[in-house]
Amino acid sequence: MLTLLLGGARSGKSALALELASSGAAPVIFLATGEASDDEMAERIALHRSQRPAAWGTVEEPVELAKAFRDIADGTTLVVDCLTLWVANLLAAGYDDDAALAAAGAVAALCADRTGRVIVVSNEVGSGIVPTDNSLSRRYRDVLGQVNMVFAARAEDAFLVVAGRVLPLLPTKSTIQ
Repeated sequence: MLTLLLGGARSGKSALALELASSGAAPVIFLATGEASDDEMAERIALHRSQRPAAWGTVEEPVELAKAFRDIADGTTLVVDCLTLWVANLLAAGYDDDAALAAAGAVAALCADRTGRVIVVSNEVGSGIVPTDNSLSRRYRDVLGQVNMVFAARAEDAFLVVAGRVLPLLPTKSTIQ
């Protein structure tokens, strides 16, 4: 079962992911996509680590999520935190938009087809201003928005987290009335 949690930075997505993962009896693996590229990011990663139960396993994989999935036993609850950094890592690694979306499609399919729960966290970055003076920022915003749609299409549940509050996202219908 794939659950997608979307929201802004510091909105409560990761806390909700931890709560959902802790609610089951299955062992939990936390699949982290962030890298400590500077001191501030290292502090963020350390804070996230300190909030996870010690019994949980951790896999750190900034780019090759599909490969990491294949090494994690079925039936395990899996928390992927987060697509936001993963997409940034893909673009930094030289993926073009089509390759990034193809990778997202493959990973979303693996998430949806797994035995066990998969909770995926991602930021919603498309609600802000359009960065008119920075083409890379526009490209990143657009690709992440498309990646989020790929995951939402495969998710059994999707939620928007705002200020620690959770709003269910309804599936798209072909005709909205």
